Amino acid sequence: MHAWVVLFLVAAAIGCSVWLRMHRIRNTLDIASSKSSPLSQAIQELVSTAGGIYLSMIALISFLKIDIPEKITLLHVSFDPLAFIAIMIAVLQPVVLRLISKKAGE
Repeated sequence: MHAWVVLFLVAAAIGCSVWLRMHRIRNTLDIASSKSSPLSQAIQELVSTAGGIYLSMIALISFLKIDIPEKITLLHVSFDPLAFIAIMIAVLQPVVLRLISKKAGE
């Protein structure tokens, strides 16, 4: 049961991140000249950001020769810890950017 709650929270966080990215893209893009939807661009941006973070972390860990487990099991769900951290950083990025822009606007 707890695993479903964790999976739901992760899915909700990803959905919120995609929504914030889509909202930002919608505000900065001219829809008439665009062929792809803001949703597809937001998902593409999320995946590319997480992928870049993941590759950077892999390079850093191999350079520093740090031993980390390949998989971690939490509440009967196994996952790659580096991939999870990369996704969470990419999910939090638009939230942090929004908070910074609100602070700067005050």
